[in-house]
Amino acid sequence: MHDSWKEFLNTEFSKPYFRELSNFLTNEYTQKTIFPPKQYVFSAFSTDLNNVKVVILGQDPYHTPGAAHGLAFSVPDSAPIPPSLLNIYKEIDNDIGAHINKTGCLKSWQEQGVLLLNNVLTVEAHKAGSHRGKGWEIFTEATIKYLNDNRDHLVFLLWGRDARAKKILINQNKHLVLESPHPSPLSAYSGFFGNHHFSKTNDFLQSHNLRAIKW
Repeated sequence: MHDSWKEFLNTEFSKPYFRELSNFLTNEYTQKTIFPPKQYVFSAFSTDLNNVKVVILGQDPYHTPGAAHGLAFSVPDSAPIPPSLLNIYKEIDNDIGAHINKTGCLKSWQEQGVLLLNNVLTVEAHKAGSHRGKGWEIFTEATIKYLNDNRDHLVFLLWGRDARAKKILINQNKHLVLESPHPSPLSAYSGFFGNHHFSKTNDFLQSHNLRAIKW
């Protein structure tokens, strides 16, 4: 985790909800197979807070072995590219020409200031949504509120019902909120494709003298 998040994280870690969540996770990691591995749970927070320009909200981590590594929608270089990310790449290609990544690893986005944050940061193997309602949602909302209050001119990409529900936490006089259906194959054709979120993001950043993201 980057030092720039220290104040925020220390505050959240000391709260009762997070202590309960921590106890739950200790038991889960001891007794079951949980993704991502412990050392990657907070990988999104290795993004320098002061460099964050874009926030992409995911749901929960991939629940199959070798996929989740702590960044929403991203997988390690060695893993197959998941269907939702393939659809994200298709939209990038149609929107701005071509995506730059050769694999499903999105660390190149992270290095440019894209915070890839899941709504829930852990999951039991092969059980999608198994760690919902345990406290992670409180933590994610606190993260969004902190970003909203402490940064200016961020772009929030809200894809899908869970992400779009966070819209009420964001001051749209300060930040740009772009929302659409989720890029999952189940919903991508109902409005994710053709949303032009990647060109809109870059147009907004450049209008505030910020460097565009190389998607």
